[in-house]
Amino acid sequence: MSVDRSEPDLPLVRVGGELAYATSAPLHAEVDRILADAPRAIVLDFADLTFIDSTGLAVIVHAWREGQAVGAGLRLRSVPRFLATILDITGVATLIGRPLPAAHPEGGPDPETSPATA
Repeated sequence: MSVDRSEPDLPLVRVGGELAYATSAPLHAEVDRILADAPRAIVLDFADLTFIDSTGLAVIVHAWREGQAVGAGLRLRSVPRFLATILDITGVATLIGRPLPAAHPEGGPDPETSPATA
């Protein structure tokens, strides 16, 4: 895991290797540290992810839920096919794709806080 805070309002966390029970605690802690500063959004980059289990998935949900509590969006970037499939099957993709309640009053997703899966 590496963190790029060059844009304080849009920190980028690169997640590589395995995100599983034995390895997810550092990401969970980093998400909490980042969200303590209430950024506009947090970006999780999964370009180098090779495996994820339910604990890793729970960290993604945690980032979304805690982000909502502070008004921060969650963006996912460079999502590998296997992770995209897991996010779809579990419904997490739909969950994190929802805009924050007050993010865009017209009812559509706020492009600044909607997840990017490119």
